[in-house]
Amino acid sequence: MRAIPLTVTALAAALLLTACNDDGGSKSGGKNSSACTLGGVSVQVGSASVAPAAGDTGEIPVSITNQSKPCTLDDFPGVALNPKGVAAKLSPQKGAKAQKLKLAKGDSATFTISYVRGKAGDPKSLPATDMNITLPGGDVAQSFAWKYGPVAGRTGQSDPDASVSAFQQVGD
Repeated sequence: MRAIPLTVTALAAALLLTACNDDGGSKSGGKNSSACTLGGVSVQVGSASVAPAAGDTGEIPVSITNQSKPCTLDDFPGVALNPKGVAAKLSPQKGAKAQKLKLAKGDSATFTISYVRGKAGDPKSLPATDMNITLPGGDVAQSFAWKYGPVAGRTGQSDPDASVSAFQQVGD
């Protein structure tokens, strides 16, 4: 009779272990199950400090408000600038460190896109028409019009002189 409870216990332990990854955490197919998603948050592009001339720097604030269950932002936002046909992904600002932010329903976070305005017609400048924003851990993008002029390229159109800041918690 004792063999059955021992077998059941061993089977239960084996099932528990197969549900964990090498770090002892839960398997989630590489996705953070508590990660904020574009379907659960609202994204707004705020009033920009537009770079008026080639060589000037501009900044564009982006705010994210959680409209759903509590979620986590754990890395940098993804931003890609898109002229017709080609996308150029922006890098994090130099020296910026991503922080893990937990957003309850109604909580907000912001990040900033900084860019150097390029010269219209310059082959190194990126004539962006829109930008796609993704959240950490997600691959769905939300598109917004880019109405801030061409972006200077460091070495060419695929390497724009633009970057994104880390997320910052809004409020308390």
